[in-house]
Amino acid sequence: MIPSIEWLDDPEIFSQGTVPAHSDHHYYKTAQEVQQGNSFEQSLNGTWQFHFAPTPQVRLTDFFDSQFDPTQMDEIQVPQHIELAGYAQIKYINTLYPWEGKEYRRPVGTESYSPENSSPFATGEMNCVGQYRKQFDLDQSLQGQRIKVRFDGVQTAMYVWVNGHFVGYSEDSFTPAEFDITQWVQAQHNVIAVEVFKYSTASYLEDQDFFRFFGIFRDVTLLAEPAVHLADLSLVPTVSDDFTQGDLAIQMKLTGESAQLRTSTIRVTIADSANNQLLMQTMAAEERTTPEPLHFDEVTLWSNQHPTLYHFQAEIIDATGSVIEVIPYQFGFRKIEIKNNVVILNGQRLIISGVNRHEWNCQTGRVISEQDMRADLKTFDELNINAVRTCHYPDQDLWYDLCDQHGTYVMAENNLETHGSWQKMGAVEPSYNVPGSVPEWRGAVMARAQNNYEMLKNHASILFWSLGNESFAGENIAQMNAYYKTMDPNRLTHYEGVFRNPAYRDRISDVESRMYATPAEIAEYLENNPDKPYLNCEYMHSMGNSVGGMKSYDDLIQKYPSYQGGFIWDFVDQALLVKDEITGQQVMRYGGDFDDRHSDYEFSGDGLLFADRQPKPATQEVKYFYGKY
Repeated sequence: MIPSIEWLDDPEIFSQGTVPAHSDHHYYKTAQEVQQGNSFEQSLNGTWQFHFAPTPQVRLTDFFDSQFDPTQMDEIQVPQHIELAGYAQIKYINTLYPWEGKEYRRPVGTESYSPENSSPFATGEMNCVGQYRKQFDLDQSLQGQRIKVRFDGVQTAMYVWVNGHFVGYSEDSFTPAEFDITQWVQAQHNVIAVEVFKYSTASYLEDQDFFRFFGIFRDVTLLAEPAVHLADLSLVPTVSDDFTQGDLAIQMKLTGESAQLRTSTIRVTIADSANNQLLMQTMAAEERTTPEPLHFDEVTLWSNQHPTLYHFQAEIIDATGSVIEVIPYQFGFRKIEIKNNVVILNGQRLIISGVNRHEWNCQTGRVISEQDMRADLKTFDELNINAVRTCHYPDQDLWYDLCDQHGTYVMAENNLETHGSWQKMGAVEPSYNVPGSVPEWRGAVMARAQNNYEMLKNHASILFWSLGNESFAGENIAQMNAYYKTMDPNRLTHYEGVFRNPAYRDRISDVESRMYATPAEIAEYLENNPDKPYLNCEYMHSMGNSVGGMKSYDDLIQKYPSYQGGFIWDFVDQALLVKDEITGQQVMRYGGDFDDRHSDYEFSGDGLLFADRQPKPATQEVKYFYGKY
């Protein structure tokens, strides 16, 4: 495989050499390691050598070569945004694409596009590049096994080499990308090199309302796999109509040598929330292992009030009787459905008291820690928040584990927003909207749906799959909806943008959803033979002296059973804590404060909390009204 910089300009090339998307389960060598560390994993976080190129034309052409002299390179921490390391312009923008007014380009496949009049990403003057390089030895515990490298988050387009050999290419910034490097990695003196471009055609799909950072901003990990390995796990718990009994369907995909597979077995154990063993079953290991569904005569349901989780564990046992891999996972029994035009969870009307939440830390941007996540869930409790929409991309997978344990309802959103392709200067003008119905963009958005689903499919907390944010509507998003309904008929789908193109409303979204509809508009919809329940994906825009009208929305909850509540925009300000050049004091700075032009300025400050997590007065209103349910 030979890399090409022209991939940056081809929307149909978004993944080369990557491992297929799969569940986010962790696996261990022994049961003891589940609590004490994982000898199958080796972190590559830390100090990397680094070179910043302001344009593609001046990047280093051979930095990935094993014989390259890296003394001319700087150092950077991984994970970290390149801008926050001081190498590139910090820029906040809401709906416009960052290159508008500076470089003319249009999306491939639209009527406005032609190669002659559209500035390529591969040669454009605005497209900066980060080049990373790290030397490493394989830990002893990883040697002699199949080895993969996993990047949990890289924005926006990356090329990867190991020991001078090109490994692959990936976009979709917010879901993991894995590469099998077994044939190139050695026990010692390895060099991994990563080239990250800030912009590519993927940037059209990632027009989210946030600071436009780039670089390796989540963990990088080496993964070893034993001779027989559980590559994918699907757990589908279902509940009886009377909500007392449950069934668990299990599908396991195994990899390994066929001879080793034939002589291996799998032992599956299920325990309740108190770790009392409910059943144990041993079965032959096959490439696709699908035992008969397991039945439970009595189950305790998972909900916000009672987030009861059961414990699944699979052990792969080789021909000698030795356990070679242990896979734990927590799952929950719950049932979400629509009856009589009302969203029902476990037989009761579901009322969402939710927020939209960007991943954010005022010192590190979207590089966040477990401590940050746990602090946010603590604030959820304090403000009576029971639900979160992962605007507008998948979060770190740990967030979903914590929501499972905490009982937080999740609307799991795809990494998709194309706001600037259909709304210009506030007007709805979809002349070059993508993905729309443009064939060249279908593969990319379908891959994003698959990445989101496959990674997160086993989480009890996820009630809704959200197809993306503010991307208009067309055949491609309809195909995404169909994909989710095929793969997962036990959850609901959401997408508000179909309101802009109602010809697709019968094929997109199980719920009616619009941006910032007034209480009067919602009441009008609910009083005129509504065919879908109503859910506010964004409302009560929390900027300045706002969030003072929640009673009007609360009245809708009281009056209309088909009104399900909603998600406040948004949870926390996007602002950065920096040292003021004049006073030497630490100050919060928003869009436009970094000489970024064009910018949407203080529009980045629309959270219920300041960026340092201090509450705003608006939280009093939220705590009161959300505390009623």
